[in-house]
Amino acid sequence: MTRPLYVIKAGSATLDRGTIHQEVAGLVARDARVLLVAGGATGIKCHYTAIGRPMPHLTLANGDSVRYCPPEEMIHLVDAYERVTLPAVERELKALGLGVFTAVAARGGLVTGRANRPLKAVSAEGRTLVVRDHRAGVPSDVDAVRLAALLDTYDVVCLSPPVADRDGGAPLNVDADVLAATLANALGADHLRLVTGTAGLLTDPAAPGSTLANVYPGEGARYAGGRMRQKVRAAEIALEGSADVAITGPHTMADATGWTRFWRAKEPAADLALLTKTVSVPSVSGDEAELAAFLADWCRERGMTAEIDKAGNLVASRGTGPRRLLLLGHLDTVPHHWPVEWRDDELWGRGSVDAKGSLANFLEVLAHADIPEDGRLCVVGAVEEEISSSKGAYHVRDHYPADAVVIGEPSGSQKLTLGYFGLFKLRVTAAVSSGHSAGMDAVSAPDVLIRALGGIREAVLAKAPEALSAVIDITCETGREEHRATGTLNFRVPPSADLAELRTAALGPRDGVTVEVLRATPGYAGGRSSSLVKVFTRAFAEAGVRPRFVVKKGTSDMNTLATTWQNVPMVAYGPGDSALDHTDEERIGGMEYRTARSLLADAVNRWFALPEGSH
Repeated sequence: MTRPLYVIKAGSATLDRGTIHQEVAGLVARDARVLLVAGGATGIKCHYTAIGRPMPHLTLANGDSVRYCPPEEMIHLVDAYERVTLPAVERELKALGLGVFTAVAARGGLVTGRANRPLKAVSAEGRTLVVRDHRAGVPSDVDAVRLAALLDTYDVVCLSPPVADRDGGAPLNVDADVLAATLANALGADHLRLVTGTAGLLTDPAAPGSTLANVYPGEGARYAGGRMRQKVRAAEIALEGSADVAITGPHTMADATGWTRFWRAKEPAADLALLTKTVSVPSVSGDEAELAAFLADWCRERGMTAEIDKAGNLVASRGTGPRRLLLLGHLDTVPHHWPVEWRDDELWGRGSVDAKGSLANFLEVLAHADIPEDGRLCVVGAVEEEISSSKGAYHVRDHYPADAVVIGEPSGSQKLTLGYFGLFKLRVTAAVSSGHSAGMDAVSAPDVLIRALGGIREAVLAKAPEALSAVIDITCETGREEHRATGTLNFRVPPSADLAELRTAALGPRDGVTVEVLRATPGYAGGRSSSLVKVFTRAFAEAGVRPRFVVKKGTSDMNTLATTWQNVPMVAYGPGDSALDHTDEERIGGMEYRTARSLLADAVNRWFALPEGSH
């Protein structure tokens, strides 16, 4: 499971309130990596007051006043960050039990930049001046390797302006918001938050409640004045990367009503908005919280009940009756994510097929379905479907009983999935005494491992000839007394396979290796006679579709539910070509998404129209 990276920019007014420190601690508790970029206006003012030095300013032609930073002034600016701002951040975060690294970005060339062109200013007498020694610039290069090492070592890394000048000389003062955006892009951050004193970007600066919720490239500048202009500029820069970007406030990331989200891809039609936004929020396994929160807000805005449960699942529902239909999708994706974009009629992005298209359809159907008084329609967006833990599905299995289940997985709008192969996953470890590989009859740990993997594969396939097998990982470790090699052997086993028999075949006897069963989830295949299959069949017919019924060789959350749920009809349905799952070609067509949504809505309404007790 990868650890998400948050880049958070907080100005001195926000840092002084302290709420942001608690929120950073909360992210660390979720095993996120945090790069905090600190603004320093208050610290600079305090430092100049402490040393009794007047702070020089320049007046620009538009009347704005900026801090004048000739070379002799930069040493005092660095001192302000290093003696006031950064120690205060470090003190606050350490008090919360966090390990913290702080530095101005110029130190050791963590970030370098290029100087701005000479600045035009206005003298006290009103004459135009060309200021050539103003040490201001823009960040251009990031030492991503060293910062990644720091982020892996400390709970929080905190940087501040200035940055090093790539052409030498005194450091360059840079805008902290732009610095944060540059760092987010260079490090491939998952989330960028520009925290400010207002409730996001306001359409009316005099009205704190006029937050502009959604902004697309090029739209924000018209609403920005003063310091907000730089935040909008920073957000636009960050849209060149793959993080989800938001200006949040006032002085917090916790109030969704104070968020302005910046989206890099604009949906081609209103009914594709939820799909586009859902794919745009990164949610690699273990990093589902931001997407879950966004979707919960989307549901509440439409009058639905929505919450995040103890496992981190999104749980949304309508109706309170005893007849329960569960639509179970998943929030997470496999790594990697890349900028989302529409190309013609196709949305490209990680998760567009597997399986955010299905989940977005579930929520759209939930919002519009006709729920009878005796019915309850529940949508769950589960966490960790893409990794072996299946944490979300196990929580669903144990807490949300249902009378029928539709799993949200792609098989195409014209197919219905009746079942899945199971998963039998082993960790095999070989260990040999340390010795030189050039020794007589030397046998290495990888030698032993490879031989054992072959034997285990042969033994298991003898019991389940239809199973698919693959070695999905091998690692080697050289120790002082022994060398070790570890492999992960994965089997996709048909629903008819006897897992106890496979376990016996795999475990032994196995000389020279230890074998650990990481996962043994049986396959599942339902028939075509359930009422759930029949309502889908009728919906296909109504749409003029001749459906295909399939049992897929992957594994889904259907398998997890089936470990204890008996006689509960289950199918899987969702748009998209599953051959694109987990590939860099992942994309979904708008018409495919709409067709599946329409057909699912019909099937759901037909299921609720059935007589009570029909399964």
